[in-house]
Amino acid sequence: MTLGGYLLKLVGSRILIALLVLVGILQILDLLDVTNDILDRDLGAAGVGYYAMLRLPRLIEQAAPLAVLAGALFAFGKLAGDSAVTAMRSTGISTYRITLMAVPAALVLALTQLAIGLQIAPRTDSMLSDWWQASTPKDKAESVDPVTFRVGDEIVVAVPRDPDGRSLEQVTIYRRDANGRLVQRTSAQAAVFENERWRLIEPRFESLGTASIAEGQARSMDWTENLRPSDVRMLAAGETTVTAAEARRALTGGLSVRPRTYYDTQLQRAWAAPLACLVMLLLAAPASLANFRGGGATLMVQCLAAGLLYLVFDGAFTALGENGAAPPILAAWAAPAMFAALGVTVLLYLEG
Repeated sequence: MTLGGYLLKLVGSRILIALLVLVGILQILDLLDVTNDILDRDLGAAGVGYYAMLRLPRLIEQAAPLAVLAGALFAFGKLAGDSAVTAMRSTGISTYRITLMAVPAALVLALTQLAIGLQIAPRTDSMLSDWWQASTPKDKAESVDPVTFRVGDEIVVAVPRDPDGRSLEQVTIYRRDANGRLVQRTSAQAAVFENERWRLIEPRFESLGTASIAEGQARSMDWTENLRPSDVRMLAAGETTVTAAEARRALTGGLSVRPRTYYDTQLQRAWAAPLACLVMLLLAAPASLANFRGGGATLMVQCLAAGLLYLVFDGAFTALGENGAAPPILAAWAAPAMFAALGVTVLLYLEG
């Protein structure tokens, strides 16, 4: 086995073990919250297993960066403890090359995280939502609160009583002009989804002029194509996860319930988040130079602290971007850029 193959196997196996442990812990904590609800719906052990399977992609996505950090620390710490790094450096192999040999292991997990975030998790989330809604006990006496959302420039208030998401009741639509001023209010008894678009039932119009209000009504009227039944089901369920595709639709006139900056940030985050795996590898790489006879454990702790600090900064920048306090590009990419530079700088310093 070549040196590169040995290092890749060592780092990859440690990352995989760390990922399995972290995902297992997250899975257990998640099931502790929902198992009773699943059993109360008479879904049995099969329902618990089905829920765990559909939740697995999101848990892998969440655990991936920490798995790279923990796995790389264990691998580099073993190399340092066995004096393998000292032997390799004596033959002219630098720490930079050692780190580059381990990059494919982190890159595979980063690409996996990207595929999960863009393709796999949106599908499993939709399947989980449909399954959960279908198994929800129906209570006709239960009141349903109205929801407020945007479709393009229109603000809509409606009651999503239909579990299939193909109808809305007590619909009120506020239409605004380019400057955000209210120009028309439309009220309808209901809106139904037919032939790939929504139709308002018995709408009444109130158009605001500069000094007058014009009223009108109709038996029915076509409304919009940008709202989907899946959007209505998501609103009724109160789901908060936003995929890259949903963020892109919101920015082009589809359903939105948050400020535009939120969706801009989520769209950037979809591509920036997988870089965390590579950043974590860079932050863990200095552990390969640890000298356990001279305070090497301190260097390990510092590497771990840097990785955890990265997660804090990444979350803080994301929150600033979502609320419009920072540009979305800066919010998504600032933390990866800063901590990648930090990891490279520490390696340059320690390598001399």
